Amino acid sequence: MKIAIVILNWNGKKLLEQFLPAAVSYSKEATIYIADNASTDDSINFLKENYPGITIIQNNQNGGYAKGYNHALQHIKADVYCLLNSDIEVTENWLQPVITQFKSDPNIAAIQPKILDYKNKSKFEYAGAAGGFIDKYGYPFCRGRVFDSIETDIGQYNDSIDIFWASGACFFIKSDIFQKLNGFDTAYFAHQEEIDLCWRIQNTGHTIKYVGTSTVYHVGGATLTTQNPKKTFLNFRNSLFNLAKNAPKNKGFELIFTRLCLDGLTGVKYVFELKPLHTLAIIKAHFSFYGQLPKMLKKRNHTPQKANYYQTKSIVWNYFVKGIKK
Repeated sequence: MKIAIVILNWNGKKLLEQFLPAAVSYSKEATIYIADNASTDDSINFLKENYPGITIIQNNQNGGYAKGYNHALQHIKADVYCLLNSDIEVTENWLQPVITQFKSDPNIAAIQPKILDYKNKSKFEYAGAAGGFIDKYGYPFCRGRVFDSIETDIGQYNDSIDIFWASGACFFIKSDIFQKLNGFDTAYFAHQEEIDLCWRIQNTGHTIKYVGTSTVYHVGGATLTTQNPKKTFLNFRNSLFNLAKNAPKNKGFELIFTRLCLDGLTGVKYVFELKPLHTLAIIKAHFSFYGQLPKMLKKRNHTPQKANYYQTKSIVWNYFVKGIKK
């Protein structure tokens, strides 16, 4: 099995200095590529001087996560792509459990390892934790992380299970499936494009796995922190994109209307928390979504939409009303 580890870089020299050595040392089963999103720092010179054996694919603009990877992966031949954030520290033998899992079942399309917090290695990391799911209304959550409640890793998720979405921070996907589904939707720019792709994978009948015997550590927020209103905008808008594109057609109006109400309540919550810019970001997200809704509906393909896509009906109700934090 030929694996290509592809690290997307944008002005990330410091991250490459910090995390690339481990990726090189612990990834002998794979070939490493750097996909550069038109960096203006010294990262390309750093790579050429210190890692002359690593192939650099230079994108002519910063098209974000989605466009950056779509362009770069057209130039890479492999059976499996591993899309690895530049702020990920891999560990010894991290690849072997993933390879074994892929070989065990040809229906597996994508895999995510356990993702822990680089800054607090006993904790799960926000972006992926121990595998992703969504509720009926498109809100994503993970085993090990629900909203801002993050669990300590005590081995409770050392299993391998089917999940709904795998984190884009460390995302293994078979190359033929990635190309067949036309990769990521570039309208997303960044955030939740991996959930959209995983939902499309689910609708084709393939499975996505979490492999808890493979561990990586993620800094998180290295490019866009959770306190940034732009991230709020992208997360709210893009999760609405996910519903419009992938949810069962007969549920569309109900889901979008309910989201309008729930997101409105979240906006009010931000006002009381003295975060008016985040409230404004939610409003902008909805206007952006409604403006692009006809375009999103056209992207629905002829594959039947999976009816039982959600793990729980409302993670918002469970978390904020019932107090279920795990």
